[in-house]
Amino acid sequence: MFGETSAFSGFSVDDLDAARRFYGETLGLKVEEQGEGEMRMLFLTLAGGARVLLYPKDDHAPASFTVLNFAVDDIDRAVDELTGRGVTLERYPGFEADGKGVVRAGGGPAVAWFKDPAGNVLSVLQDLG
Repeated sequence: MFGETSAFSGFSVDDLDAARRFYGETLGLKVEEQGEGEMRMLFLTLAGGARVLLYPKDDHAPASFTVLNFAVDDIDRAVDELTGRGVTLERYPGFEADGKGVVRAGGGPAVAWFKDPAGNVLSVLQDLG
């Protein structure tokens, strides 16, 4: 039914201006604002053209899961760039991270998690295969 229909994902934030700065300036994504007043929203454009909607929500609660994953060729370089831009990596119980905050376990992808200003979880990951 929807095989020929374009689709996009979205998630809420508590401050569109902070989200615009973080996603545009810190992460270097293309950010477009649409609407005005209470109907303002942001669209992120990812590599390859996929888009993600960010919308304001007064009673925003950060997602309890990773909302956006960035596949990278060199996770160490990506982590260095993130921390150099003031991003703090998250460390979770049950996931043993190296000194940089990268989890390299069990033959899966190397992954590091971080949060946007609204507390939503994002990751960078590098497939080891």
